[in-house]
Amino acid sequence: MPEALDLYSQLSRHWAEKDKPFIITRDGRVWTYRDIEAGSARLAHALVSAGVAPGDRVAVQTDKSPEAILLYLACLRAGAVYLPLNTAYTLAELDYFFSDAEPTIVVVRPKMHGEVAPLAQRLGAKHCLTLGTEGDGSLMDLTTDQPATFANAPRSEDDIAAILYTSGTTGRSKGAMLTHGNLASNAEALAIYWRFTSKDVLIHALPIFHVHGLFTATNVILWCNASMLFLPKFDADDIFAVMPQATAMMGVPTFYVRLIQDERLTPDTTRHMRLFVSGSAPLLAETHRAFTAKTGLNILERYGMTETGMNTSNPYDGERVPGAVGFPLPGVSLRITDPESGRELGPGEIGMIEVKGPNVFKGYWRMPEKTEAEFRDDGYFITGDLGRIDETGYVHIVGRGKDLVISGGYNVYPKEIESEIDAILGVAESAVIGVPHVDFGEGVTAIIVLEPGASLKEADVIARIKDRLAAFKIPKRVIFVDAFPRNAMGKVQKNVLRETYAGLYA
Repeated sequence: MPEALDLYSQLSRHWAEKDKPFIITRDGRVWTYRDIEAGSARLAHALVSAGVAPGDRVAVQTDKSPEAILLYLACLRAGAVYLPLNTAYTLAELDYFFSDAEPTIVVVRPKMHGEVAPLAQRLGAKHCLTLGTEGDGSLMDLTTDQPATFANAPRSEDDIAAILYTSGTTGRSKGAMLTHGNLASNAEALAIYWRFTSKDVLIHALPIFHVHGLFTATNVILWCNASMLFLPKFDADDIFAVMPQATAMMGVPTFYVRLIQDERLTPDTTRHMRLFVSGSAPLLAETHRAFTAKTGLNILERYGMTETGMNTSNPYDGERVPGAVGFPLPGVSLRITDPESGRELGPGEIGMIEVKGPNVFKGYWRMPEKTEAEFRDDGYFITGDLGRIDETGYVHIVGRGKDLVISGGYNVYPKEIESEIDAILGVAESAVIGVPHVDFGEGVTAIIVLEPGASLKEADVIARIKDRLAAFKIPKRVIFVDAFPRNAMGKVQKNVLRETYAGLYA
């Protein structure tokens, strides 16, 4: 019988130690590998009983919990497509996601059911179920008396395992289709490259609705039959409390900035740790050096994106260069090209980063033209990031060809925010940019030109859009100007605005 190539089968074949802890919560509750096999089976039965068939989408906007991880695994087992949604998304944003993805089932926090259920029903979902953080909710009620075993739906490497939405510069979000093969290949490559084994214990303080916390962190631990200390969010007190039991941590630059500011960060408190990984946003070289100075350990920075998972990493052994993102992972090809002609550039030259490998996504959900435009004829994906490869082979990210802002590890596309601001009475035009911010990497910043006679204030603008956009998209500052700098074609020169306000959050 041929080996099953679906993601769940590839993960579970590594679970030799079934009674080993997989998840340990802050309050000491433990889920073993035997527990997650049984729990995900019951949830898979619950999904099927609610009408989920292979290929159906299951949209999930819940708080972080062990049961939410089991739901992800249950979707894999039932052959469904897992669609995680940021808990900060508003009803207006959910309207688009539900309309586009057409989920069969929507799962939300219990407190949000009254608001989300009518929307889900109107857009064709069969059920709007709930999942709380204590194993509560109508979804868990459906698992009562369900069997602890489940015959996994047959899935191939090329079948879609998850759709993650990533905003577009036009303001319309795109659903990146990630296959079972994409996720399995990335988990295997990272486990090997970062030397994870069943003896590892990972501090998991990331959200689980995007690639970093759900796929990079969780899948690597599952691949290795390892354990993770499951924290609701980043809290320095919690981190230092669990660090003596841990061997590794994955975080965003904000985590490391906070730790550096804490007097408890010393060589002694980190002596059990073999690895600190940073991603989701650029790690400032000064943060890298400050962490080393306080602990004697070097943060390992890597580079990835929603559409590809991880592409590159600084080496486990060897120099971890501050400001660089290392080398392409095994199986991944990376090149730098001229953005206009597509011609491959040489060492040191700055151009567009393009990648190819088993980690690269299948395409954008129901956007064949957009998918075709983002791939070269030879299969390379055009990332939209600008970079260079130095003489020693290290990849450096130098900017973005698109206007993406990464704030606190979250992707923010200016056009979406500009559309909301431009709709405000009295606004003539807006430009949203990312400005260096010590805590968030980049601070979302809105520059506005008002119509003659208008008298809007910063607080007015924030008040008008705060219920329309997720909190991480809300500008940290709103600045009013008389006019924008423009090029000969009349296009707003955002690079000039970024230079002008570079020290705004200093």
